[in-house]
Amino acid sequence: MLSTQEISRYAKQIILPEFRTEGQEKLRDAKVLVIGAGGLGCPILQYLTAAGIGTIGIADGDKVDISNLQRQVLYTEQEIGLHKAEVAVTKLKALNPHVTFNIYPVFIDTANALDILRGYDIIVDGSDNFATRYLVNDACIMLNKPFVSGAIYKFEGQVSVFNFKGGPTYRCIFPEPPGTGESPNCADIGVIATLPGIIGTIQANEVIKMITGIGEVLSGKLLVIDTLTMQTSTFRFRLNEANKNIIQLQDIPLYCEFPFTSISFDELQELILKNPGIQLLDVRSPEEHNEFNIGGINIPLALLEENTGNIDPEQLVVAYCASGVRSVKAATVLIQKGYKNVLSLTNGIRHLSIH
Repeated sequence: MLSTQEISRYAKQIILPEFRTEGQEKLRDAKVLVIGAGGLGCPILQYLTAAGIGTIGIADGDKVDISNLQRQVLYTEQEIGLHKAEVAVTKLKALNPHVTFNIYPVFIDTANALDILRGYDIIVDGSDNFATRYLVNDACIMLNKPFVSGAIYKFEGQVSVFNFKGGPTYRCIFPEPPGTGESPNCADIGVIATLPGIIGTIQANEVIKMITGIGEVLSGKLLVIDTLTMQTSTFRFRLNEANKNIIQLQDIPLYCEFPFTSISFDELQELILKNPGIQLLDVRSPEEHNEFNIGGINIPLALLEENTGNIDPEQLVVAYCASGVRSVKAATVLIQKGYKNVLSLTNGIRHLSIH
């Protein structure tokens, strides 16, 4: 039973026909672990707390730095140097005293992952590196727990739900982490301030849907959003049963990056000057390609999965289309097939053909 105070607090949710009191009670009884209290973690934690999740765990070994304040909206200059997890809990308790918080001021690793994740119903990954993403995925498979993953890069973000009710895993769409030198240095990656808020809020929304049983969960689907154009694309990927056969956690080198990156046309021109061997891949229709193109081979997106034989997996591939939507999907198809060095041309070439 909800208390009178809880009914008043959550009134706007309770009056939703999809929620009612039963939905709110499900949230109150749920236990959710949020890994990372940074750019993604801040909005995830704020909205899960406000929505009334009963128990929230926070795992983050980092401390507040002045460079965090541009996007990590739980923190202020007065908290620089303090542990993010501890500061976050203080702020979140003030937001909702009905929530129980567990603090883990450590980074998730092979030694502590299973013990920390074991006590929660849903895991939310707000980390910024491949090592943690693969580790969380593998631990969730071993413990049979679903997790919500988010990633951000410059102006682009993505969200998906893995291992949900026997669904696909992170390795089903990104089979292997990048090798040495195949992802940019973390210190060199920028991000617009609002992007973590957008992606983190979507992650929190997926958690609420999973707990209450409403809506359609992003399981087996990858949502990609470009905040410069506000174009979104959602496409499906399938379960590879072999990726469920994980019996031991393994250490993975620490690389950060969006699983595939975007590149502007100006950046592409500069890159071609330095590396003439870049493979351009036009994933539009043959009619579009013949009308106007910027070079490279033409393999329509619908035929790409069965026709990658002419694409060298050892060379950098830049996929392009009219607007940038199909090229994002193409990049994911190639990554699923083991291509590790893939870029998508932001905004496509439609604007080039106009001039």
